[in-house]
Amino acid sequence: MYQNILVPYDFGNSFNNIPQQLVNLTYAVENYSIVVFNVISETELANYVRYQGKHFEEVVEEKKEEMQPFLAKLDQEGLKYQVKFTTGTPTKSIVEEVEENDYDVVVMSNKRSEIDIKHVLGHVTHKIAKRVNVPVLIVK
Repeated sequence: MYQNILVPYDFGNSFNNIPQQLVNLTYAVENYSIVVFNVISETELANYVRYQGKHFEEVVEEKKEEMQPFLAKLDQEGLKYQVKFTTGTPTKSIVEEVEENDYDVVVMSNKRSEIDIKHVLGHVTHKIAKRVNVPVLIVK
């Protein structure tokens, strides 16, 4: 169904339903590519450097460890994926990633770990859905 899939990973959202949706999207597709993409904000990276003496590579390793429960679910479903990190502003970095690579769909979680009734979509999810020229699947 879809060859190239981008999954912007946000540590503030629950990604429990994403693995099954990725299975559905890649069903009967032989050479698919799933990229789990995380943007470390410049402020967050600066705080790591300033207060913990950790640089980008060390922060990436720490984030990969935090991401392990989600990645384990992808492994359990037999999905092939790669993990990619960058630094910058989340919205801008995700839009650039979509524009620079030939993604067919962006799969985003909208189930927040903390309940916020004020907004239906998070601001990054809303901006991505509005700004990219590929389908965006928002999973609750």
